[in-house]
Amino acid sequence: MTNVKREVYLKRLRPFYNSEMIKVITGMRRAGKSVLMLQIIEELKEQGISKDNIIYINLENFENRKLLQDVELFKYIKDKLINKKKYFIFIDEIQNVKGFERVINSFRSTNNCSIFITGSNSTLLSGELATLLSGRIVNFNILPFKFSEFLEFNKKSKKSKDQLLDEYFKWGGIPLVCKIAEDSKYNVLESIYSTIVLRDIINRTNTKSVISLEKVIDFLIANSAKTISGTNISKVLNSNGFKVSTPSVYEYINNIVNSCIIDKVPRYDIRGKKILSFEEKVYVKDLGFFNLKKDKISKEAGALVETVVYNELIARGYKIYVGKTYKGEVDFIVENKDERFYIQACYLLSDEKIVQREFGAYNNITNNYPKYVISMDKILINRDGIIHKNLIDFLLEIDKS
Repeated sequence: MTNVKREVYLKRLRPFYNSEMIKVITGMRRAGKSVLMLQIIEELKEQGISKDNIIYINLENFENRKLLQDVELFKYIKDKLINKKKYFIFIDEIQNVKGFERVINSFRSTNNCSIFITGSNSTLLSGELATLLSGRIVNFNILPFKFSEFLEFNKKSKKSKDQLLDEYFKWGGIPLVCKIAEDSKYNVLESIYSTIVLRDIINRTNTKSVISLEKVIDFLIANSAKTISGTNISKVLNSNGFKVSTPSVYEYINNIVNSCIIDKVPRYDIRGKKILSFEEKVYVKDLGFFNLKKDKISKEAGALVETVVYNELIARGYKIYVGKTYKGEVDFIVENKDERFYIQACYLLSDEKIVQREFGAYNNITNNYPKYVISMDKILINRDGIIHKNLIDFLLEIDKS
């Protein structure tokens, strides 16, 4: 086992090491945000930054409980600024401090500091922080291990890549889960899930019904890679004896998305070139949770492939939409500032009907952006300029984003 260097994120963070921009690192609990911070600190030390000019505070450490008060946090940091050199301030899980925004803004505006903060809730980027620091925030969304990192973590394993992919599909890439024995993984996943529900959703929101919230979370996770509707979820829950209104379901969904456990992906009308505000898809951020909450009798292979492709693209820093065409949809429109391409993801091209479905999804797209079909097939069948890629080959490509 090894401590995996999160190079996919470090390479995007490095240009901001000395910037006055506030570096906000968000991601679900146990995704590896703290380790990423420590890796940044090690790189700064290697560049010659004195440890005296690096301030690291973990606000989930009981020893730092006094610092959960904004005044105490300010005083603690202020007392450490003893020279005129640049300081690098790292504060882990800063959402635990009420009023942290003004503390951060004070040091940003009056001191020679580079500030990094992490949080397990995407609302860090809204509210007072956004108001005080408009245009001075850069966000980095951290996920659990992607597959190449999972392989690096298991580099001493004698298992094949195919066997490790099966393990990744089952247990996901949360570093803590990766570390422990097989017979303990399920219980640890349950514990992490419960912590996210309790601490990052229920305790931070005005949840009307804990049971209803949990049912909505379970539904979203079990339906990763599927289209969701608040109205339909409400109908399903009500038919099973859980009375919850459609507006409440949408409120729960918003709080769940903010906890970084689920992504909600909008549709984009390729023909009309506009974002559609209905029929969004959801993707769970870690496949281990899917294993916990999936419908045991459902066909899941396609959802697993589509979810792992989605998370890989997000880890690489791409923006994703579901593509709406004249007569159907394309799984992903993928873009960043320099490029755009399309992806269809499926389990296997096992018969001609599936081949026609996956390649045919591009029939109504006439532009010249690259088009791909990704599956677990070993034998590849490029067709009409559409490139067929094996899933493992795709996941292990060198990230050029």
